[in-house]
Amino acid sequence: MNAYEVNFDGLVGPTHNYSGLSFGNVASTSNVSAASNPRLAARQGLAKMKALHDAGFKQGVLAPQERPDVASLRRIGFAGSDADVIARAAREAPHILAAASSASCMWTANAATVSPSADTADGRAHFTPANLNNKFHRSIEHPVTERILRAMFADESRFAVHEALPAQMHFGDEGAANHTRFCADYGAPGVEFFVFGAAAFDSRYPKPARFPARQTLEASQAVARLHGLSEAGVVYAQQDPDTIDAGVFHNDVISVGNRNVLFHHQRAFLNQADVLAEIDRKLAARGGSFVAIEVPQAEVTLEQAVRSYLFNSQLLSKADGKMLIVVPEECRHIEPVWNYLQRLIASGGPVDEARVFDLKQSMQNGGGPACLRLRVALTEAELAAVNPSVMMSDALFATLNDWVDRHYRDRLTTADLADPQLLLECRAALDELTGILGLGAVYPFQRP
Repeated sequence: MNAYEVNFDGLVGPTHNYSGLSFGNVASTSNVSAASNPRLAARQGLAKMKALHDAGFKQGVLAPQERPDVASLRRIGFAGSDADVIARAAREAPHILAAASSASCMWTANAATVSPSADTADGRAHFTPANLNNKFHRSIEHPVTERILRAMFADESRFAVHEALPAQMHFGDEGAANHTRFCADYGAPGVEFFVFGAAAFDSRYPKPARFPARQTLEASQAVARLHGLSEAGVVYAQQDPDTIDAGVFHNDVISVGNRNVLFHHQRAFLNQADVLAEIDRKLAARGGSFVAIEVPQAEVTLEQAVRSYLFNSQLLSKADGKMLIVVPEECRHIEPVWNYLQRLIASGGPVDEARVFDLKQSMQNGGGPACLRLRVALTEAELAAVNPSVMMSDALFATLNDWVDRHYRDRLTTADLADPQLLLECRAALDELTGILGLGAVYPFQRP
């Protein structure tokens, strides 16, 4: 049976803003307090989804969440009507209101870790929503993420959606941004690659000095157990702590994989040669031939990689067996990066085409093409069991653009987050969206 990689891109939410909430993410903190354009951000994301759909790739949509999250504000002592809660938070704790208003769920690479049915003990595709425990504004996402995933992948005979790991620093889990999978074919057993920043219980592992290590070894191991993965099909690797301190807050800022290919920087992992050798050995045992494309520091520096998001790209398999790399517009404006991409495409290797997208609204908050999508490998039968309303089409693209134009503002500043009308606008938009995407009552303000 044929199998496919399906990319489910996060639809940017109505409260997209630049509050600089993500310490360790250089782009996020560099653009703090700039005015955002939620309408343009959503349209840019939709344009990428539609373009890849038109190019023949399987493409879906993952819904945004209700923001500001008034329930979270109530849990920390703000009381009264919704408007009262927002007004008091704006007055007494504007940074907390900004966190509760973040549209960060747009970066669905952090929504969950996914293991396809070919890898799991029970033959189902498994999803574990990420607890995103390192940042308050992201730690509030996983309950609704779980409900949305259950509405999208409802057939329990084919899909298993778990609860998030314990919301505690020892099990800090950032989802698929620190996970990729190598295989000979999407439907064949593969090797799942878990990348962590530090170990919570084992002091032998080094830690970064400047920025936090968001993913723990223990979280990665827990997800592998939940998904029923075998030791022969798993590789764990630690990020280089110095690379984290250079602004590589997730592994998908420094490497990207697809099928049998890993595209990565020279300074991505500790003991990098050993890591690559283990992937090569385990993938060979499963019928694959591993290809590592290592970008030398002498050609693209860490700083240039972080600024351009060269590795926060998508590698997509084309019908002819070659791969397309999807990169943000910023890669074109950093000469060593753009020159490297031209050499890569002309090299005769597996990657022979690049496609550039303008994702500036997302990029200014620290998220590129890879951040915006959750990859799910599905057989034909599993794809047929996915909620069909979330799959991109000409009709859905037109409907969602119209929906965005009617519900989204074209300018938003951090001061605007104090406006209680923003919550009402968000709820009205999401109430309509659940009907468009066939999700049911997945949001707290809705009643089943």
